[in-house]
Amino acid sequence: MTENSFIRVSDVMSPNVKTIGRVATIAEAIEMIKEEKVSSLIVERHDEGDEFGMLTIRDIAREVVATDRPAGRTSVYEVMRKPVMTVPAEMNIKYAVRLLVRFSLSRAVVIDHDRNPVGIVTLRDMVLGYSE
Repeated sequence: MTENSFIRVSDVMSPNVKTIGRVATIAEAIEMIKEEKVSSLIVERHDEGDEFGMLTIRDIAREVVATDRPAGRTSVYEVMRKPVMTVPAEMNIKYAVRLLVRFSLSRAVVIDHDRNPVGIVTLRDMVLGYSE
């Protein structure tokens, strides 16, 4: 990597964005995760002034499976994390890595200029992209 060039978040992100509504059940979320072969879902904003949420396999394991809550009667909003870290698609990965590390996070939602989700980026994605 030369000093003047940089790698954008959009170059290494996973564009496979799957969203779910906040009132969906955890059972529905698990089914979507299985079908789409992803490990996290972005929880849709209620309106323009709202923020995105995220539901991960880890959240479901910790809040539903480990506590023996019924997946069919537990809503996504009861388990999701909100707000979540968002990073612009054109951000340099070195700054995105610094941001995630500072807050002890492993992933962030990638957004475009209109704050629409366009991908998910993980520390793994960025480290592997940096080495190429």
